[in-house]
Amino acid sequence: MQVLTSAVELWYPLDMRIGILGSGLIGTDLLTKLQRHPDLDVAVMAGIDPASAGLARALSFGVLTTADGLAGMLDLVPDIEVVIDATSATAHLESSPILRQRGIFCIDLTPAALGPAVVPTVTIADLLAAEEVNLVTCGAQATVPIVAAASAVADVAYAEIVSTIASRSAGPGTRANIDEFTRATARALVSVGGAAIGKALIILNPADPPITMRNAVHLEIASGNAADVEEAIRDAVERVRAYVPGYRLANPPAVDGSRFSIVVEVEGAGDFLPKYAGNLDIMTCAAVRICEVVAAAVAA
Repeated sequence: MQVLTSAVELWYPLDMRIGILGSGLIGTDLLTKLQRHPDLDVAVMAGIDPASAGLARALSFGVLTTADGLAGMLDLVPDIEVVIDATSATAHLESSPILRQRGIFCIDLTPAALGPAVVPTVTIADLLAAEEVNLVTCGAQATVPIVAAASAVADVAYAEIVSTIASRSAGPGTRANIDEFTRATARALVSVGGAAIGKALIILNPADPPITMRNAVHLEIASGNAADVEEAIRDAVERVRAYVPGYRLANPPAVDGSRFSIVVEVEGAGDFLPKYAGNLDIMTCAAVRICEVVAAAVAA
């Protein structure tokens, strides 16, 4: 089974039924991205509020919609193949066993974290064997590629990241799960990024106008060549940029002996969410990238 590494390799038509569960801001941004994609499309969007702006937008795109949640989605499109869950951790705990029982692959954007953690440039080759995957956190999506790149060429004894996001881009779910955000991100720095020890912090910045997401990555290298680490980091940034165009190095990697400091910014594409909401955009971009790989594997 072929696993593709970049969207430009999708040279043949794809035919996969994708459902979006959740018609809020993230679900609507996903809808917008997928509808613009040359090879992917949304078969159905499900929410729980009939007056949802997301459902209205989906209707305007000619997408099937339901306000009856997952049950309504499965009634409308019983042969759905992939569901992207953009609801809540509590709701996902109820949806996950239903999707598993029906053999529907799920991309989980909630903090439920029932499936293996996936960061497209690092672990995407492993996702096809899973029943569902989770995208961890925006902080992990932004920083794990950097840590993993360094770990591939050196021994990373310690990795610490600080994600600073615009307060306006942090909804009730993010605010209610700050502790879980830090724990999940720190775990991913180790389990996916390869660091021996990981630590994560998040800062909600109330500045007006809102700031662009910034992620500081601090590494302690136990052994390895500094030039190799810097080259690996720059390569990792370019690979993330392939599916998150607003991802960039804010400054060259700073090296002080065995310590490396890297700052990456994430500007949103402005598809539906504001451009300052790079923390949300990197999650929806990762979900689209996973859909590309799964669809290509199905087509192959």
